Amino acid sequence: MNNLSVKEQAGYEYIIQGDYEKAGSYYEQMIEAEPEIKVYYWYLGLALLLQGKEDEAPITWFLAIGDTEDEAEIELLTAELSQVLNEEAERQEKLNEKQLAWTIRQHLRTINPTDVNNLLSSLYLAIQLQILDNDYLEELNIIEILESTSDYGDIKVDLVFTATKELLGFAYNHKDSLALMTVFAQVIKKQGNLDKINDFIYIVIAGSVRIMSFFRDNIQAAKILEILLTVSPEEPEILLQLSTAYQDADLYDEGINAARKLLSCSETLAQKVFANHTLLRGLMTATGYWDAASEAIKKQQEFITDLIKESPNIKHDVFVSRLFISMFFFPYFQDKPSIIRPLQNGLMDLCQKNIERFIAGDVKKYRHALLKDNNKNKTLKIGYISHFLRQHSVGWIARWLFTHHDRENFQIYSYMMLPTNRDNGLQQWFIDNSDYSHSFDYESKHKIAQQIHEDGIDILVDLDSITFDLPLEVLAVKAAPIQVSWLGWDASGLPTIDYFIADNYVLPENAQDYYKEKIWRLPQTYVAVDGFEVYVPTLRREELDIPEDAIVYFVTQKGYKRHPDHSKLQIEILRQVPNSYLLIKGEAEEEAARKFYREIAEAQGVDISRFKFLPFMPTEAIHRANLGLADVVLDTFPYNGATTTLETLWREIPLVTKVGQQFAARNSYGMMINAGITEGIAWSDEEYVEWGVRLGKDENLRKEVSWKLKQGKKNAPLWNGKQFTREMEKAYRQMWEIYVDSQG
Repeated sequence: MNNLSVKEQAGYEYIIQGDYEKAGSYYEQMIEAEPEIKVYYWYLGLALLLQGKEDEAPITWFLAIGDTEDEAEIELLTAELSQVLNEEAERQEKLNEKQLAWTIRQHLRTINPTDVNNLLSSLYLAIQLQILDNDYLEELNIIEILESTSDYGDIKVDLVFTATKELLGFAYNHKDSLALMTVFAQVIKKQGNLDKINDFIYIVIAGSVRIMSFFRDNIQAAKILEILLTVSPEEPEILLQLSTAYQDADLYDEGINAARKLLSCSETLAQKVFANHTLLRGLMTATGYWDAASEAIKKQQEFITDLIKESPNIKHDVFVSRLFISMFFFPYFQDKPSIIRPLQNGLMDLCQKNIERFIAGDVKKYRHALLKDNNKNKTLKIGYISHFLRQHSVGWIARWLFTHHDRENFQIYSYMMLPTNRDNGLQQWFIDNSDYSHSFDYESKHKIAQQIHEDGIDILVDLDSITFDLPLEVLAVKAAPIQVSWLGWDASGLPTIDYFIADNYVLPENAQDYYKEKIWRLPQTYVAVDGFEVYVPTLRREELDIPEDAIVYFVTQKGYKRHPDHSKLQIEILRQVPNSYLLIKGEAEEEAARKFYREIAEAQGVDISRFKFLPFMPTEAIHRANLGLADVVLDTFPYNGATTTLETLWREIPLVTKVGQQFAARNSYGMMINAGITEGIAWSDEEYVEWGVRLGKDENLRKEVSWKLKQGKKNAPLWNGKQFTREMEKAYRQMWEIYVDSQG
């Protein structure tokens, strides 16, 4: 209001002070003295409006305008009034008086219904006030007005940005949200400012990622990203998130095609590595693309080998973070840890070198260079960092450690990365069962290391390893003096990780030769649970057209784990066992999965009608109940089951597994030993088939194994979460003692 006259400013001071009644009296006096000065009417009406006299305010304004018939003058006066109202609405917004600001803007909309900037502000405020509904959006008519606007240059881009953020944050699934996004995208595109286009792309991608991670609405996120693609058709960041959204929405072909385009648009080696990883993810998720996936994994090994040799300074921290998980799929193709682990370690060295350039400030502030407490018997602060402390394999297993922790000698902190609102209670359970819990989204991820440092964590435990990149970015800072990997995929190879929790079974004796982390072997098992919830089954044999006297084999793994060479062994078992069927469950494109098995079955002379593809189970507890259909569960290779193996053994069902060399190929072996059985453990392809056939044909053997599993629940290490927790705590205490001594 810098252009106000002295008299106008005197009255406006009352408005600033919030004394709207005195402001109204002042302007009434000024109108009486100088009725020809229209601006007094604008402020009198505004003062009445701010007093809540909404009916009187427009009468005052139109009283001033109504005494002229000159259209040009009317237009000039309307513009003058609009400016007064707009400036006051902006002032109220800055004061966080959103309701008042919205009310002013509704009157401004009556005066000037096609003022796009006012409509954008009204939309933003309606979302903020949670009053956006279909009727109001129709009343705004913003879509039609924006579409018919000829001069996009008058539209304030910042208002488009603000409205977009609010729409994606709080009204992304509104019935007209996609139409609004389409119009917003066209506005930004037609304005043609490259910096603004990039800003808009960032805003929409950030909103889409939140929709995927927090709301788990991948379909809507994909539709929003499709709109964004019209702004910049070959922008790699859009293609990356679009491919991910498609894949997570089970739109497999679309996800693969977007990933292929992403790869073609990638320029640097670092970008190509992650683009190819995204393509691999799509191919592996779908199933039925094994040849293409095999070519992609070979290409990935070449890309990563060349990247390590080149050892570039990567230009953006996001590109570094994505490299953390770019070797995720290698264990699904081959069991060669002596080759793959050194490559993984080399990649992590490169990542560490690069990420430290971007987080140098955090490293300087938070990395523990000196021992601050040399008390070996202190209460240790243990931090658990994960994206998966919810209904996920990590959550189902880690909850027993949280349950049994000795809270007198250990304080438990949880650091939740990108929490979701689509969880049936386990996420909240972890929050409630932590002494202290912190949650972080992408916008606040830079605060994680600071929080760990401020909490004074002694040992930070990564539960995700290479399954999720964000924790590794935090672990690279090393804000805790001791850092440990447990659960997740395998050890990451990150130089700032001190220990990798294992046992004497899940890693062979020579594993330390190719692990950078110190392997800390627990005395019995590296994992234990007290059990699992099992609900009422939803499937019966008769519903699946399976005779009651048939032998039912079950493969419960997702499409990632269906290696064709190993699947041939499973079908050979089926061939040798008359009246047997194979149930197949796991995330994959159904038609591609049918084709995958049909081709192998036909080559081995097995009727495809003996294969039954199970529908998606709404909960893990129902899946566990439906495991009761099986006589024998057939494990995968070179990547075994983990949580699925635990669930099978808990249900007392015989399991056949082949043991390899890598961590992923030895999970089931260790779990079976620690559950009290050796029947079904194979060391070769031939033994795998032999055990599968024998367990299928020998009912007494199956009963014996089931009996052993039942008895094992009384004293087997695998089912003793409390004993396991004591062993983990002993390991933590010893790690701390070693650290204290090393600082002496």
